[in-house]
Amino acid sequence: MAGLALAACGCAGVGYVTVVLGRVRREREYQAVLEDWIWHTALPLIAYAALLIAAVSLRRYSLMPLFVIAAMALLLLFVGIHNAWDTVTYVAVEIEPGQKSDALRGPS
Repeated sequence: MAGLALAACGCAGVGYVTVVLGRVRREREYQAVLEDWIWHTALPLIAYAALLIAAVSLRRYSLMPLFVIAAMALLLLFVGIHNAWDTVTYVAVEIEPGQKSDALRGPS
């Protein structure tokens, strides 16, 4: 049962990264650099794919998939911290003071 729940999370994560990848490719105001591609798409895709593989192999093997799941959780934690820091830095440095409230509010 745990493997099924983890596999569902892995599939949902891969789907979400696919949506993010499409949105980044369509963005015209900001050109994504290599660092953006790595931290916003590649690393999360690796983590969610590893989760999916670990969930599938959880029935057959009991120890190694648990280490993969732990490493995936740690990777996603680091990705989340990096991306949050990146966003705060962008809002604080790049956006003009009058536009900050609009940027923090998000799209309408």
